[in-house]
Amino acid sequence: MSKHVIHTENAPAAIGPYSQAVRAGNTVYLSGQIPLVPETMEVISEDIVEQTTQVFKNLQAVCEAAGGSLQHVVKFNIFMTDLSNFATVNEVMTQFVKEPYPARAAMGVRALPKGVQVEIEGIMVLED
Repeated sequence: MSKHVIHTENAPAAIGPYSQAVRAGNTVYLSGQIPLVPETMEVISEDIVEQTTQVFKNLQAVCEAAGGSLQHVVKFNIFMTDLSNFATVNEVMTQFVKEPYPARAAMGVRALPKGVQVEIEGIMVLED
């Protein structure tokens, strides 16, 4: 099986030794996205709605670069520094992903890169 690195200028550049996504066969592993604005590489704001929206926009750009969309995601892992934001993150997610929803895990963590409140990674499966 071949491994193909996915990269797009429409999502933040990797801030470490990793790729935005990697495709292996028809499965695409999406690296965690935080709410960085791709053009400036700065955090969009301190607001959880704006942060979550930017994360989904970043994920959407990577999905599109891989030849898919957020509707092809089969699993999300969501990391939040404050689980009281769970309902807000859910609300924003429904603006980007429609039923049938992917599988998901949501975890509370102590800290995330650049002091952000949310990071989301995923697994996308494309048609053969």
